[in-house]
Amino acid sequence: MISVNNLSVQFTGTNLFDHVTFNIGDHDRIGLVGMNGAGKSTLLKILCGWQEPESGTIVMAAGQTVGYLPQEMVPDSIGTVLEEALTAFDQLDNLEKEQERLTAEIADRTDYDSPEYTRLLERHNEVTEHLAMLGGGRRQEQAEKVLLGLGFRHSDFGRPVSVFSGGWQMRVELAKLLLRHPDFLLLDEPTNHLDIVSIQWLENYLAAYSGAVVLVSHDRTFLDNITRRTIEITAGRIYDYKCPYSEYVVQMQERRASQMAQLTNQQRQVAQIEAFIERFRYKATKSKQVQSRIKMLERMETIKVDEVSTESIHFQFPPAPHSGKIVIEAQHLGKAYGDNQVFDGVDFTLTAGRKVAFVGRNGEGKSTMAKIIVGDINDFSGTFRLGAGVALGYYAQNQAAMLNLEKTVFETIDDIAQGDIRPKIRNILGSFLFSDDDIDKKVKVLSGGEKARLALAKLLLTPSNLLVLDEPTNHLDMNSKDILKNALLQYSGTLIVVSHDRDFLSGLTDELYEFRDGAVHEFKGDIMEFLEAQNAQEAQSNQAVQSAPKAPTAGKAAYEQSKERERERRKLQNVVKQKEQEIEALEAEIASRDEILATGAAQSADFYKTYQSLKDQLEKKMGEWEEAVIAAEE
Repeated sequence: MISVNNLSVQFTGTNLFDHVTFNIGDHDRIGLVGMNGAGKSTLLKILCGWQEPESGTIVMAAGQTVGYLPQEMVPDSIGTVLEEALTAFDQLDNLEKEQERLTAEIADRTDYDSPEYTRLLERHNEVTEHLAMLGGGRRQEQAEKVLLGLGFRHSDFGRPVSVFSGGWQMRVELAKLLLRHPDFLLLDEPTNHLDIVSIQWLENYLAAYSGAVVLVSHDRTFLDNITRRTIEITAGRIYDYKCPYSEYVVQMQERRASQMAQLTNQQRQVAQIEAFIERFRYKATKSKQVQSRIKMLERMETIKVDEVSTESIHFQFPPAPHSGKIVIEAQHLGKAYGDNQVFDGVDFTLTAGRKVAFVGRNGEGKSTMAKIIVGDINDFSGTFRLGAGVALGYYAQNQAAMLNLEKTVFETIDDIAQGDIRPKIRNILGSFLFSDDDIDKKVKVLSGGEKARLALAKLLLTPSNLLVLDEPTNHLDMNSKDILKNALLQYSGTLIVVSHDRDFLSGLTDELYEFRDGAVHEFKGDIMEFLEAQNAQEAQSNQAVQSAPKAPTAGKAAYEQSKERERERRKLQNVVKQKEQEIEALEAEIASRDEILATGAAQSADFYKTYQSLKDQLEKKMGEWEEAVIAAEE
């Protein structure tokens, strides 16, 4: 367990954290939420030791490990993808050396009854169990499995990491972190560089992860599928909810409504007391009552209502000009980069008013197709044409990076504003949360989110009837994504959107094009229907494999042995699940008593006796859980 006690951090004179206390259990699944700048990333850096708090302590059991994936980093690997992934097992090498040393020392010693010999045996058991959990003999197999899950191909394993884009290099760093298997996994926006397939793989991986997971994400579906607890950071305080993100939103709104009601009642009470004081201030017969009410006001603590950001972008796309019925027509379309044939033989027709999504693994050609549509790529095979009267609007995946960094916010918009729009530039920028002070800032000093909002503002200035949006939600918070989605739902033109955000795509598009294995496959329906169809197809395929007749050479005995192993595996998995539930219940009970102890108030002897008993039970259950996990893996 990680215990955070009275944590305080200031930033530019403001309390990010003000005497914050909470615990992270060994199997917790926690989502950190809060407004931008609330301190989510700072808290992760403090938990992993990258940053020191101004006051307070972070306490963790000896020998436990923490792994941290920041939002952005600059990898400096000179090895291949597989070589870099295998460096994750450096810790395993050290454990194997320690195991050899401990084994030799145990063999040489004869003081079997001494405390030192007992501690030596305990440490040997710890190291052996940790090695079993890390899977010492299956390093390359594990590394390849994780790399494939994160979207790499077998052909990528021998390529230098340095030739990949920054997003793919971050995937290698994520793979290394997962392979190290720390006790506490801290992830800051881990889905930023992943496609839908890889995100789903990561969800399944984290669902089965034996340690604790704490993550920051703007992907609502990802949070709901993984977390069971939500910690909100607001105004230097934290609120701990024992539920996933969507349930938290409902409970948070109910909490703030309750605070507002309490504040209203208090204000009414204060007004009544002040009216009494004013009415009878100078009457001697009422002097005691007046003084009593004055003291009552002095003792009364004003009920605080948690701050809620009322800032949000607000806009709608201008009416789409009329276009012909056929917006896009492609026949036998293909594109290759050297020997790499991205896709070939693609035929599709897009009619006016349709809203479609491009989905598929990164590198399969979604952004390439978007660039062909907007005219950024012309060296393709086959034929492609836009229909009559098509007016394009394009948001590139690297749109924010394409802004002129030396221009100011105002100049960026002023350069393309024409006619009646020019006097409205300040209003337009204001609707995208740029204040009068912000509009004179140079683009190079803006945050990623501010650059994304500025790029969206540019998109509004020229009316279009075909919008092509490539990953438009990158760097946008949940509220901004919801507003963008609502604006697109009301957009009267044709829409093509490339995105890995399932919640954003859900209900937005009515048709998908899946880019896979050099081809483009059409699917009628939205993203959730598409994923359900994929899961059903995969389940049917697995069932067909399982029901396939056994090879005659296997024999009946081998078949029965296989069935017995499968029954035993399911039984052990149920034991693991049961132990995890028992551990969670004990951790919750201990955490509640930790909070009582943190107040400093004296407790009875029975309280401490029960407290120690709970900790002893937890230690025993942890041992049983570890044995069950090892048995299940074997």
